[in-house]
Amino acid sequence: MKKLINDPTAVVGDALDGMAAVHPSLSVHRNPDYVTRDDARNTGKVALISGGGSGHEPLHCGFVGKGMLDAAVPGAIFASPSANQIHEAAKHVATDAGVLFIVKNYTGDRLNFQMAADLLRSSGIDTEVVIVDDDVAVEDSTHTAGRRGTGATVVVEKIAGAAAEAGLPLAEVADIARRVNDNSASIGIALTSSIVPHIGQPNFDIGPDEIEFGVGIHGEPGRRRAALRPAAELFTDMANAINSELELQTGDEVIAIVNGLGGTPLIELYVMANELAKFTEQHGITLSRALVGSYVTALEMTGCTITLTRVTSDLLDYWDATVDTPVLNWTPTS
Repeated sequence: MKKLINDPTAVVGDALDGMAAVHPSLSVHRNPDYVTRDDARNTGKVALISGGGSGHEPLHCGFVGKGMLDAAVPGAIFASPSANQIHEAAKHVATDAGVLFIVKNYTGDRLNFQMAADLLRSSGIDTEVVIVDDDVAVEDSTHTAGRRGTGATVVVEKIAGAAAEAGLPLAEVADIARRVNDNSASIGIALTSSIVPHIGQPNFDIGPDEIEFGVGIHGEPGRRRAALRPAAELFTDMANAINSELELQTGDEVIAIVNGLGGTPLIELYVMANELAKFTEQHGITLSRALVGSYVTALEMTGCTITLTRVTSDLLDYWDATVDTPVLNWTPTS
């Protein structure tokens, strides 16, 4: 194992301290660990909070800022943050407009965020929980009952964040977040495994000419182990799996994310983006917006996930709205 670390058990803390040093727009809190926006609390705005195991950077801390998350709560690598961490972060950013938790569908995350939500409600803070379960690879997996949460988390956080920034009430922001999730589907492939620092060996074995089709972002097995083939053939299988769930029609508009899993060169992600562009053109689908890069990773795993989200004009407006985070940063041009 070769990694740029100090103590394998201190990686998360060291990384949080690094974020604090280079991102003055963030406030990094320790013991318990969580990250918040450094601007003044807007009492009329719903507070958005997400989180989960570390090792998926930039998710979630990289998406804290105006137009997206108010707080992110990182757990240990590939492990849920505690209910106490989540509750402390929520108390720090909660407003009179309420709190929305955006939670990837993993058992530990669901349990701990729900416990924190119950604590908030008992103290009189209106709280909603939205579950992201966009991964169509398998119905149940090592860490989930139901589909796993993956790349659509970024789309949900961005669009719901813009809705909250616009001053919509909690129920409406939660409904928008659920609508985005319901219109999203993702699937991933892995060419290699990742290595958790304190474990020191690959999470799974895979041959030099094999891929895991439908891999989870913690290395959970997918639909099948298959032979490595050209990118065009792999993308076709991924697109078919996504489209069997979304049932996209001619004239539909989509936001797409071609997401690297941590060890994939950007040039290869653009190869997959080219296949995405050809797929949408062939099917009469409008590729309205796209992100290409590493947004939801699995340490140094090589491979990618593809996420498609069917959108309407109102959702596209929220996507285009101003965002100012360490990772996503733009302002509408008109």
